[in-house]
Amino acid sequence: MAITAADVNKLRQMTGAGMMDCKKALTEADGDFEQAVDILRKQGQKVAAKRADNVVSEGLVLVHVSPDGTNGKIVGLACETEPVSKVESFQNLATNIMSQAVAGNAPDKEALLATPQADGRTLAEHITELIGKIGEKLELIAYENVTADVVSSYVHSNNKRGVLVAFTGVNGADLSEVGRDIAMQVAAMKPIAVDKGDVDAATIEREIEVGKELARNEGKAEAMLEKIALGRLNKFYKESTLLNQEFIKDGSLTISQLLDKTQKGLTVKTFKHVAIGA
Repeated sequence: MAITAADVNKLRQMTGAGMMDCKKALTEADGDFEQAVDILRKQGQKVAAKRADNVVSEGLVLVHVSPDGTNGKIVGLACETEPVSKVESFQNLATNIMSQAVAGNAPDKEALLATPQADGRTLAEHITELIGKIGEKLELIAYENVTADVVSSYVHSNNKRGVLVAFTGVNGADLSEVGRDIAMQVAAMKPIAVDKGDVDAATIEREIEVGKELARNEGKAEAMLEKIALGRLNKFYKESTLLNQEFIKDGSLTISQLLDKTQKGLTVKTFKHVAIGA
């Protein structure tokens, strides 16, 4: 059957796909709109498969903290190029992902991607469909969901980096400023753990071995290598664990001391740091 411009435009309005793609899909489907939509969806899957190994270094990080301040969620939706990160359909998708996370309180990324949408398809299928329309790899690179006495947040000005910090032992303290400061500390100083005891054994072992090798290269005696390496490990803890880092706004305080000064017993339960292209 003849495919009219009105038919092509109708399918375009339904799917958001390009004019030529819509015309090809309608032609292949012999004018059947439902079949044409399926064809376009399959094309999205093909594009996703072809671009599966591409690097996603641009995108958008969104953060949401519940009105009572006890729950925080962070979403990182990535794409290949900066122009796509500014496209309305991409930004709408990121916003929708966060809305779905808040509405369903999804516990993890897998559950969030499996969330059914109004049309019965999953969120993952909607992402695949947009891949077909945009022609770039899109990926939900991160989703975090934390609950604590108080959750503070920070999003960097380029919207490619976001942080959640979960506090315990708050006891009514006002963390509006301190909480944001510590979230900014995480974004700037990139700690790998909250405290010394949270660093995994493999990382500790690697740091000790690196410390020994550095000391050996400096000509230190073999008998002294272990002691020197442990000294370097303590320096590593001060630089790489949040509670032991110097506060970036006041180098005379560690984060642990800052928390203690704010409220006795106040500490960080966990933090989540999502960054795109970093």
